[in-house]
Amino acid sequence: MAIACTDPSVLHFIEAATAPNTRRAYDSDLNHFLAWGGSLPASPDVVARYLAAHATTHVVATLARRLVAIRRAHALKGLPDPVRSELVRLTFRGIRRAHGRPQRRAAALATEEMAAIVASLGDSVRDARDRALLLIGFAGAFRRSELSRIDCKSIERTPRGIIVTIPKSKTDQEGQARQVAIPHGRSAICPIKALDQWLELSGVTEGPVFRPVTRRGHVLSGRLSGDSIAKIIKHRVKTIGLDPARYSGHSLRAGFVTSAATAGAPAWRIKAQTGHASDALVGRYIRLSDPFVATAVSMAVL
Repeated sequence: MAIACTDPSVLHFIEAATAPNTRRAYDSDLNHFLAWGGSLPASPDVVARYLAAHATTHVVATLARRLVAIRRAHALKGLPDPVRSELVRLTFRGIRRAHGRPQRRAAALATEEMAAIVASLGDSVRDARDRALLLIGFAGAFRRSELSRIDCKSIERTPRGIIVTIPKSKTDQEGQARQVAIPHGRSAICPIKALDQWLELSGVTEGPVFRPVTRRGHVLSGRLSGDSIAKIIKHRVKTIGLDPARYSGHSLRAGFVTSAATAGAPAWRIKAQTGHASDALVGRYIRLSDPFVATAVSMAVL
């Protein structure tokens, strides 16, 4: 359906219907299609040829995302959708069968690896920040974007631990706040203790919790970006002998889900922490390094 409205107040909310990062991704994907020689409107033949031209240079997931951008651009202008044509659908299906491969997923940080990283950290301001960042990220099953957005006012202290309020996230686009409970640790590795040490050393009492730290240990006023958090994770896994190429900002979240599932936590409890809507989405985060683990758990209940 075309967007024919010109009322600024209505257009404001239409703009707000899509997250800024998503809009930028759509624009980038559409520009790639147009730079190749595509146009609006585009015929099914042109879209099919675009797919064929990039079948060996782009992964299937990227091509699928480009199709979504092309479809969206046509819908916004009230133009016929070429992506729905049988020609495009068969072309894409053929590419997926011929060149599709499993999506590369970030490795999960297991509890043992988390313990090793924490043990390797010293007493510097940067080490205190990274210790708190990793433990809070793991215990809360946070995405890197969620970790970046945590403010001091987001944290509520309780006798049993802390409650972190995430105002908006990938799975909460309507803005309903999600509350994540993080209890006191039972061992020497306690996320709340690590957080308190970081706040005390940094002097942070308001605003962003996790901030950049200079080489001389000076804490800056801004918040860590998602990319910076991913780099910290890669750097810290490298210090304990792991391949940083296998880890990303998702490794903390995947680590929590995998550890909880291996320990026998039911899916509904894991979803309560991660904010996932379905068991299937939770399952995508589970990384079992030992293929016999799931079988052993199943056999134990027979």
